[in-house]
Amino acid sequence: MKIVIMEPLGITHDSFLALTMLLKADGHDIKAYNDRAKTEEELVGRVKDADVIILANQPLKKNVIDQCSQLKMVDIAFTGTDHVDIDCLRQRNIMICNAAGYSTNAVAELAFGLAIDLYRSIPVCNETIRKGSSEYKIGNEISGKTFGIIGTGAIGLRVAELAKAFGCQLLAYSRHVRQEGVAMGITYKSLEDVLSESDIVSLHLPLTNDTKGLIGKKEIACMKASAVLINTARGGVVDYGALAEALNQEAIAGAGIDVFEQEPPLPKDHPLLSAKNTVLTPHVAFATKESLYKRAAIVFENVRCWLINEPQNIV
Repeated sequence: MKIVIMEPLGITHDSFLALTMLLKADGHDIKAYNDRAKTEEELVGRVKDADVIILANQPLKKNVIDQCSQLKMVDIAFTGTDHVDIDCLRQRNIMICNAAGYSTNAVAELAFGLAIDLYRSIPVCNETIRKGSSEYKIGNEISGKTFGIIGTGAIGLRVAELAKAFGCQLLAYSRHVRQEGVAMGITYKSLEDVLSESDIVSLHLPLTNDTKGLIGKKEIACMKASAVLINTARGGVVDYGALAEALNQEAIAGAGIDVFEQEPPLPKDHPLLSAKNTVLTPHVAFATKESLYKRAAIVFENVRCWLINEPQNIV
């Protein structure tokens, strides 16, 4: 099999050699690229003869897939799959796997990092002291606050564990009530109730037709003026124009955002770049040394299991 890793996986060369050793020993040809293709034509040149494509979050769309005549498997080193043309792959009966679970801790920890940054104005304090000033803004404690979680999959539940450790009351809205969440102390309510009662709202939803634009002007208007919104899920879940308007009008107190409608860099006129009380990060919630090694281990194991007709992590 020709296995093409079309973009970097963020692991060391030694880790790469160790994780691919068994596949190479079985005679499979592995080609790994150390950068992203800059054009569709360049990407096609990389993957057109592949039996297996491994990718992270670089888009893989129909125009490219249609030119891959030998393709049998697409292995997505990511949890979300909205950047890949899943329908096109399924029409061709191509196996699709992902790396769900690799970044649970990493994403949950960044969600809390963003919340703490907002509550204690850490970026502002950093700039203040670098400018030679001793002025500071009085912050808030997370302890005792109501923490609302939208989506209680693995990451949402991990966020709930951290919030509980901080001494928060836990609310959640999710398509399914998770009994382990209830046992943890989560009270499940309607979306409107979670938004209106929470001091911190953290989003942990996939981007689907049902969740696209889920948090819009109406939903943001439900939130307390003192509340903050955290999004480490998918940018398309939130109407960022409406969010920026609410921030600038001080209708809500702040937002910590790691994901956008497109991958950074953002256009200079993006509404959040000029919005008040924001902490913005360039889609890095997943990116820790620990999580990147774990996801590489998962995707190479996905290939190995598929080759022995025991596929895992099927999308």
